[in-house]
Amino acid sequence: MRRGGEGVRPAILHARDLAGCEHRLALDVSHPQLAADRPRTAEAVRRTEAANSHRDRVRDLLRAMHSDQPPGTFVIIGPERTSERVAATLRACADGASWIWNATLPTDVDGGRRGHSELLARVGDGYLPVIVVNHRVSYPAKVRRDLTPDATPFLTSPLWGWLPTHDPYRTGRNHRRDQMRLAHLTQMLLDLGLAPSGDESRLLGGSIGLDADCIVVHRTGTLLREYREVFTRRQAVASGDVLTAARRVSECRSCPWWPRCEPELVQRRDVSLVASGNQADLLVESGVTTIDQLARHRGPAPQSWPSNIAFDDAVSTAIAWLADIPLIRRVEEPQVRRADVEVDVDMESYGEDGAYMWGTLLTDRVESDRPVIYRAFVTWQPLPTRDEARSFAEFWTWLMAERAGAHAQGKTFAAYCYSQQAENRWLRSTVDRFADADGIPPRADVEDFIASDEWVDIYEAVGANFVCPQGKGLKRIAPVAGFTWRDAEAGGAASMDWYKRAVGLDGVDVDLSQRDRLLEYNEDDVRATKVLREWMVEPAARALPLRDDLLAFRQSGSDSRTTASDSHAHRA
Repeated sequence: MRRGGEGVRPAILHARDLAGCEHRLALDVSHPQLAADRPRTAEAVRRTEAANSHRDRVRDLLRAMHSDQPPGTFVIIGPERTSERVAATLRACADGASWIWNATLPTDVDGGRRGHSELLARVGDGYLPVIVVNHRVSYPAKVRRDLTPDATPFLTSPLWGWLPTHDPYRTGRNHRRDQMRLAHLTQMLLDLGLAPSGDESRLLGGSIGLDADCIVVHRTGTLLREYREVFTRRQAVASGDVLTAARRVSECRSCPWWPRCEPELVQRRDVSLVASGNQADLLVESGVTTIDQLARHRGPAPQSWPSNIAFDDAVSTAIAWLADIPLIRRVEEPQVRRADVEVDVDMESYGEDGAYMWGTLLTDRVESDRPVIYRAFVTWQPLPTRDEARSFAEFWTWLMAERAGAHAQGKTFAAYCYSQQAENRWLRSTVDRFADADGIPPRADVEDFIASDEWVDIYEAVGANFVCPQGKGLKRIAPVAGFTWRDAEAGGAASMDWYKRAVGLDGVDVDLSQRDRLLEYNEDDVRATKVLREWMVEPAARALPLRDDLLAFRQSGSDSRTTASDSHAHRA
């Protein structure tokens, strides 16, 4: 790993290098060829394509808004080589263009900065950055947020012009990566003498999110102090003056360096393997660096430990990792709501474009001769499409008819999903977007159903009944109950690629076999939910180790690795 020093130029950092794992940055810089040659995962390709498609839509929307204005108002920098884009950007700035799309700033070799902004907006005699991102940057406010003397106004601007105004109908969603990128671009504009003002406290920037209905205004000047501290540290990481080590964080799931880092973490039994990023930091600060130390820990939780997370869960998770225990009971008798008529539900969506499938599996526990049938309500018209309203209306009508039929026969009813956050989002979104379509229920009906005890989240039930050392995802938990997916590649990321081929997105030839694959995948998800919730109240679940028993081994001074392993294989 290279070291900084007198006369050594700094590493060239992009805004994406300023957030996330420092060790990844160190590996990227110290092994540039490996970083350049590594293959991109299908999920990474999908995310890039989705982001590019969103940016193209925003570009076309903005270009249309300015189509009646004089030439040179809205300038689009072409996809030429980087040096040509830089030259074209600087010419557009010199010509005083009001908006510059696909702006590329000159690389600051001495300062160590490289930057690109989807948009530069002219304000006074300078420019401010506006980035376009493929996630939401604001949400409708639950109540009108009137401006009060002691409140900081939430500012937005219309897409057609830079007019920052307090917006009482929206609330912001902070994204650290967005903030660091805007600060990075603002610093580059300052260094180039292109910023609207030398008074940093007045500098602003903007972001256009997934809804593309406004520009959310950011006070970038107030971010510059933190940005400069982060930038200085990241430069020290890149130069090797600040040494880093592998640790498990959330981005490891998609990091190409994970196959290299994981064996290192396992070898040293790093505590981050069983504790999330912030929790691991607190443990390390208190002197607990290994899973073995955490498993034997008898003192109180570290200072500042999150109040909503039981420290005993962290300790029992460490014991389970050492003893290779996949699941731990919290309670003597796991419980989950059951009903006479049970419907398992799983929804499939494509990015932010809509929900194209609602899969169901009905079980009548009173009429045992009634077949357990999988039903899918689906549209194969490429999203976004109004046919989504038709498929959802059919699903909702069928579900409510089964519910009403059960009630009429004096039967109890329950519908189940795994992690209702996703299903609830699309239940609400679909009725809002297609409120005028046939068969779409009022929003109030959907809210009443979501709030009822007949809509059961098995993800929440799993968390209430078990400690999950290997995670709480359905693909992690259902195999403990004996369920196996038929498709070895089944997963959310893979299903995105299957959907693209199933409907022929982006010029891809339609492959009807991928529709069958998606139906099978969805059916397996609802069957996995059914198998898991039924297993939770069976003797096999009650045979799992009890959390309090594992903790008692620790309290008694026994070797938790050995004692907890009496009926389980010990991890090598």
